[in-house]
Amino acid sequence: MISENEVRRRFAEYTRGYDADDPKIALKIAHTYRVAKISAEIAESIHLNDEDVYIAWLLGMLHDIGRFDQIKLYGTFIDSESVDHAELGVKILFGNERMIEVFSDERNKDGLIETAIAEHNKFEVRSDIDGRTRMFCDILRDADKVDILRVNYETPMEEIYNTTKEALLASPVSPEVMDQARKRITVTRDVMDTYADHLIGHIALVFGLVYPRSREIAREQGYLDKLLDYPMTSPDSKAALDEMKEIIYAR
Repeated sequence: MISENEVRRRFAEYTRGYDADDPKIALKIAHTYRVAKISAEIAESIHLNDEDVYIAWLLGMLHDIGRFDQIKLYGTFIDSESVDHAELGVKILFGNERMIEVFSDERNKDGLIETAIAEHNKFEVRSDIDGRTRMFCDILRDADKVDILRVNYETPMEEIYNTTKEALLASPVSPEVMDQARKRITVTRDVMDTYADHLIGHIALVFGLVYPRSREIAREQGYLDKLLDYPMTSPDSKAALDEMKEIIYAR
């Protein structure tokens, strides 16, 4: 097992190959460390042993390894306009270059790591994945969703979506997005057409959280409430955010 400090050192060395002055690269470096920390915290909350807590942490460190080439090659986080970043990450780690061997010296864990990374950005985990592997998929997906709430508040969304702030704040919400949110389910990407749709969709990630500690962290960090109070100028979007508050905090 490679120590956490050594994994961090090797990750830092890997990311030095990218432009740290690019806010999108800086964002994903910070996101990686936070998802690793949250993954470990969730794992501890369900009383996993030290080795399994480490695996959860390592998954957080590796889950977005494909984002760096995605930004370098395409300049966007939008998978539909570039490449599936999870599949790219799997290719980087488990393809010909075997980058996984830089971060892990336990080949018996390769299958679990590959599956968890491949599934972390999918709408749902494949139905044939269960047991221990499913547990780690759920831990990683929960941690990623929780920190995405922070990312979408702290990082100007106009940078994330390559638009202007005025266009973002004035954008409306599609009826199909709110129809899904009212069902308290994760909003599917195929119904998201506007910038406000993506805002509502990110808020709705809380509906898909599996573990109680994940929901607690989402509340404790405060970003959920800040997104619900996002200063939209569109009356339609303001009304949608007010409704989302009622849906999320309904007793």
